[in-house]
Amino acid sequence: MKKRIGVLLSGRGSNFEALAESVAAGRIPNAEIAIVISNREGAPGIDRAKSRSISTRVIPSKGLEREAYDRQVAAVLDENKVDLVCLAGYMRLLSPYFVAKFPNRILNIHPSLLPSFPGLEAQRQALEYGVKFAGCTVHFVDENLDAGPIIVQAVVPVMDDDTEATLSERILKEEHRIYSEAVRIVLEGKCKIVGRRVLKS
Repeated sequence: MKKRIGVLLSGRGSNFEALAESVAAGRIPNAEIAIVISNREGAPGIDRAKSRSISTRVIPSKGLEREAYDRQVAAVLDENKVDLVCLAGYMRLLSPYFVAKFPNRILNIHPSLLPSFPGLEAQRQALEYGVKFAGCTVHFVDENLDAGPIIVQAVVPVMDDDTEATLSERILKEEHRIYSEAVRIVLEGKCKIVGRRVLKS
């Protein structure tokens, strides 16, 4: 039985595409993307999923309370018998209900070396702070923003002439690489959470 992945996105879906490529190429073996859900109408990531003949659903979030919205999303994930939920540029905080429903089965990718620079515009935060290294992090999702146990990180040097755009582009290449690696590790059961640490077995 293939492991079934559900992807939640709000925008262009470049990390979704990287995951889809890795599934197709066998870098994430014995898996399939079962459903792609967006909270925004017109999200380019939905078109990218359709072009790959992957099931999609748009569930507009505007005007809905967080938990009421999350219950709708969770119902669609359940319908599609999803084993793992991957956030790919999903611009919503998840409710405690949603996190409890999929314990240690929700992954997120963030464009900084957490716990540094959580939240929005992490690359700009890194440049303004003057760090010499930035990067990206794949972590399990808990109820707090960008705070769950870390599975994989990648480091990217910050150049003196970097702009937010050039740094973001360099980080994005690493995001695409390590997200697939983290999904494979989790789906193959090759890690366990001990305290805050994710230990690879």
